[in-house]
Amino acid sequence: MNQPLGGYQNEIYLQGLADQVPAFTTDPTRLADSAREILAPGPFWYVEGGAGSGATVRANRAAFDRWQIVPRMLRDATARETRTTVLGTPMPAPVLLAPVGVQSIVHPDAELATARAASALGVPMILSAASSNTIEDVAEASGDGPRWFQLYWPNDPDVCISILNRAAKAGYTTLVVTLDTWTLAWRSRDLDNSYLPFIRGTGTAIPFSDPVFRSGLAQPPEEDIAAAVLKWVPMFTGTDRSWDALPFLREHWDGPIVLKGIQHVDDARRAADAGMDGIVVSNHGGRQVDGAIASLDALPAIANAVGDRLDVLFDSGIRTGADVLKAIALGAKAVLLGRPYVWGLAHDGEAGVRHVVRSVLADFDLTLALSGHRSLAEATPDSLVRV
Repeated sequence: MNQPLGGYQNEIYLQGLADQVPAFTTDPTRLADSAREILAPGPFWYVEGGAGSGATVRANRAAFDRWQIVPRMLRDATARETRTTVLGTPMPAPVLLAPVGVQSIVHPDAELATARAASALGVPMILSAASSNTIEDVAEASGDGPRWFQLYWPNDPDVCISILNRAAKAGYTTLVVTLDTWTLAWRSRDLDNSYLPFIRGTGTAIPFSDPVFRSGLAQPPEEDIAAAVLKWVPMFTGTDRSWDALPFLREHWDGPIVLKGIQHVDDARRAADAGMDGIVVSNHGGRQVDGAIASLDALPAIANAVGDRLDVLFDSGIRTGADVLKAIALGAKAVLLGRPYVWGLAHDGEAGVRHVVRSVLADFDLTLALSGHRSLAEATPDSLVRV
């Protein structure tokens, strides 16, 4: 059995003997309100906002409230095993850091701070292709920590191959391909603020540092950023791929491939039929389709249909340790944590990310224990009731 992750609770209480309290809240449901006090409206709403009216963002959270944990007693849950391995990557708990781009808009240390925090905790970080830092710099900051790479699929195959080769060379083991963001949704908050980081050259470090992308420019981005942005925008947006494009990725990536954005059982089956290694049941945190199905509502049927053929991961709406337990019980092998750790980054850089992630992991471990579960395998649909 591993050391209890819930021990972070004891550290915080003991610090109280010296009149020390956490720098910011341990409640992930309050992090957004706290971050709003320290961020400008543009960056804040770029992270927090959703598509259209925000109905899908709200639906994601409401779905968790419809499932309630049924605690069991006298199960000898004093010692617990939270460790797991997903697609060859060991982790202390079934939690990865979701790919979130343009982190420099909330803190100057951006993805480098997130990578250092994730590595220190042994939690895999999924680097976004919309990173504010290069693949190589984030890999260096990760040290020996586990890391995956997320791809926004560029229209230029040579640029795509170059980026994939760089990620593999830098030690990223698993490729996560985002399917649902080939063009941006109508995001009212960003539109009201006329705020899109990419057109300012923020979140473009990976393509702008890529030798193949740069070879197609008359001048390097450092000398003519407007021209580089104009080349980048149509290359990374505007094209929805089809299933017959997947062999291209398999040809140019030797490790596991995960498709992110699956919400329908038939799409999950097609991913398995195509030989994919995993999927992420996700609606992009409610950022792409207003009024879409809550991700948690889509999870059980998908896990039942393909959970024995590939690894089913989950994101969209994870905030607390109880949320993690519910997603695992409904069939996810692991979950992706997104906005909460970004708010931690906004508050206190690397230390802020570490605080938020440790809080969620501790909450999960304690919830697992107090509900009578000794291992992830014991969290099943019977652990929950739908109300």
